[in-house]
Amino acid sequence: MAKTDKPKKESRIGQIIEVTKMVAKADGKNVLYLVLATVLPLVAGVLLAVFTTGGNILGIILWSVTALLAGVLGFMLVLGRIGTRVAYSRIEGQPGAVGAVLRSQVRRGWRANEIPVAVSPKTQDAVYRLIGKGGVVLVGEGPRSRTNKLVQDEQKRTHRAVPQVPISVIWVGPDEGSTPLHKINSALGKLPKKLNKLEVLATANRLEALTNTSLPIPKGIDPFKVRAPKPR
Repeated sequence: MAKTDKPKKESRIGQIIEVTKMVAKADGKNVLYLVLATVLPLVAGVLLAVFTTGGNILGIILWSVTALLAGVLGFMLVLGRIGTRVAYSRIEGQPGAVGAVLRSQVRRGWRANEIPVAVSPKTQDAVYRLIGKGGVVLVGEGPRSRTNKLVQDEQKRTHRAVPQVPISVIWVGPDEGSTPLHKINSALGKLPKKLNKLEVLATANRLEALTNTSLPIPKGIDPFKVRAPKPR
């Protein structure tokens, strides 16, 4: 039997190269940030090797290796942060963008679903729900003037189900003061802790049992699979 050719997975280095190209194309300043994140630890390591080892070969080697590793780590950290921001900027304003963030980048300790708990069939505005130590968080996706009614209705339903649990709202849309996609995690981190682990679990079970998931609600899109249109 003839062997079927399976698509090869892109190597880790290949992925890094692709992400680097993506962030460089998005803004030339990103290249400067990556260079600085790599070069500064290397320079610091060389200076420390020169002035603290007294010419000891082993000390120079150790400092050089440490500086090289620090440079690589700095590059990867900055690339990851900028890459995430650029990837989400591609889908900003599209229906399901919040769902993509909740699926791939939600802060640890939060229970979230990429499928919204409420959606407008006409405008595709939606409300997503997260449950964590900060209580229940509703994320309105779309212009606030249109999503406000959806959010208020969901607040009432949530309060009836778990009246003792605090409810917060995050707005993600084109309005001034709204939270950008890449800052949803930061917004969650600023919420004061109100629930313990058992209370989070009980709240999640209660709300999930009451949620009607029979409606054909679209899932979020994946920002890291979005490809820029090829130039003709």
